[in-house]
Amino acid sequence: MQDLINKAAVLLEALPYIRRFHGETFVIKYGGHAMVDPALRDGFARDVVLMKYVGLNPVVVHGGGPQIDETLASMGVVSERLDGLRVTDDKTMDVVEMVLGAKLNQAIVSLIAAHGGRPVGLTGRDDGFLRGVRVTEMRTKSGRIVDPGRVGAITSVNPQLLRTLMSGGFIPVIAPIVADENGQSLNVNADTVAGNVAAALTARKLVLMTDIEGVRGADGKVISSLTAEDIARLEEQGVIQGGMIPKVRCALDALAGGVAKAHIVDGRVQHAALLEIFTDKGIGTEITR
Repeated sequence: MQDLINKAAVLLEALPYIRRFHGETFVIKYGGHAMVDPALRDGFARDVVLMKYVGLNPVVVHGGGPQIDETLASMGVVSERLDGLRVTDDKTMDVVEMVLGAKLNQAIVSLIAAHGGRPVGLTGRDDGFLRGVRVTEMRTKSGRIVDPGRVGAITSVNPQLLRTLMSGGFIPVIAPIVADENGQSLNVNADTVAGNVAAALTARKLVLMTDIEGVRGADGKVISSLTAEDIARLEEQGVIQGGMIPKVRCALDALAGGVAKAHIVDGRVQHAALLEIFTDKGIGTEITR
């Protein structure tokens, strides 16, 4: 009985936000520990179905870095990263397509469907709705220029496929694989894909789920709200670095593309996306223009 009372109280608190956001699009980048822990996986699937049920339009873009690392390690392949982006040779790209485009994507689709949702699994190759170009060089921390292989940058997003699916009651679930002009698959950072998709759909919010509480300042404390100016200063000071760089940059790109707000939240917290969307304080770092 107490559990029912608690759930009713949460729903009452969320009602103003449900009314305010009815019909709006929310792009959620799903990754990290939330994809590994069974209870968190289950909670995420239920949350996405609930969002659709109350009239929101969730779009899921998922990562899978740890799962790719595990598969590569079992093959004796060591994968290098530059600023959070994986160096991807042809062999690694085969693994990326297998793990992201098939295994993980379909596992997420199956879980959401098991909770009553109508998910559709996609990669950027489907209907060519995501197009990219190969990144030909990147700079290492030592200043050395390297070829990252089949790493892509997004050149265009055609959102019509996603809009058609959403209007039909479906929940798009996107793996971050795109095709170049020759039809060759490219590996793109999932945060970057989520930001570009959010901008193309003029989403109300972009929510990036990660394995830390949010963006930390020089004192190590989570910063509840940041602007583009703040981020530029923290990057220059070296406070924002590594894997957090593509997250904040994709958030800024999404805002520049028309997204109202971006959020970096701790996916290890149960119902993290709902807490960020349906409460005043949220649980992570909010990024605004």
